[in-house]
Amino acid sequence: MKEKPDLLPRTIDTTGTLVTSKSSWWCSGFFPGSLWYLYEFSGDENFRAAAVDITSRIEKERNNTGTHDLGFMLYCSFGNGLRISNEEGYSNVLMTGAHSLATRYRPEIGCIQSWNSRIGWQCPVIIDNMMNLEFLMWAFRHSGDSSFYNICVTHSDTTINNHFRHDYSSYHVVSYDTITGRVEKKQTHQGYSDESAWARGQSWGLYGYTVMYRETGLQRYLDQALHIADFMINHPNMPEDMIPYWDFNAPDIPDAKRDASAGAVMASALIELSGMVDSVKGQSYLKVAEKQIRTLSSPEYLAKQGENGNFILKHSVGSIPGKSEVDVPLTYADYYFIEALLRYRKLI
Repeated sequence: MKEKPDLLPRTIDTTGTLVTSKSSWWCSGFFPGSLWYLYEFSGDENFRAAAVDITSRIEKERNNTGTHDLGFMLYCSFGNGLRISNEEGYSNVLMTGAHSLATRYRPEIGCIQSWNSRIGWQCPVIIDNMMNLEFLMWAFRHSGDSSFYNICVTHSDTTINNHFRHDYSSYHVVSYDTITGRVEKKQTHQGYSDESAWARGQSWGLYGYTVMYRETGLQRYLDQALHIADFMINHPNMPEDMIPYWDFNAPDIPDAKRDASAGAVMASALIELSGMVDSVKGQSYLKVAEKQIRTLSSPEYLAKQGENGNFILKHSVGSIPGKSEVDVPLTYADYYFIEALLRYRKLI
């Protein structure tokens, strides 16, 4: 039998040609996850068939112990598939993947290691890693194994202690000494500078702590999510339409690139967060999320059918320092935009 292809859409290049990735790319779960969301909304069996097919291309990543991104890769795809369709076998894939992810937990540090060691970083942990804890909390609920819960809580607490500044902005990368467990460096990899507030990183933190409050009920996680939300919403460099510049401290504001992906992640998080607070605060968050959704639904950001490589949103930023995926469509922007729309729809 011929092996199933594992290529998935990633973005488009400067000529508008589709750029694909293998299943091992950290974004592999977002396109199948989007298909599951569209099936959930529409009931269209064509979406379901496509979701099942594309999701199957990622199955082998359940054994991947070389990445911290298995939550993005497996929970957005297989997790949504299990929730929406109860597809047979998805639970086993997820449990295997959760155990693979848990191997990256470093007890001497209290965090899941993000990237592998490299020059200048012994044990780098990035704020993005907060997004993969929902996967392990699912594994805890499904298995009853408290080690998953303990990993998530310890990682979240360590991140609060070391990733955040006094104004509740976050560093992108914190690297730890593998022997002492102490912080060795606080830097950036995708932001403007080590001390700047990389926009998508702030959104990852907001979303992650909102999820951790939902999953644990621990007040400190709600407090952290509220602090991050207020930092972002009230930042003097937040544009009126609420779609952030790629970095809140980009030197060329107001001409800096916008990041639709940061706006989409933020909107989805704010919608959930709005239901965790009093009605006045909740309505203020919902108002921001609604403005973000309306902006992303405008011609400035929403692509016309058949254009933009058939991606939904325009104007996302992968990594300006890395000169990679700048002002292009990205699968995670589309995923969190669809998620935000579905979450908002349930409220109206």
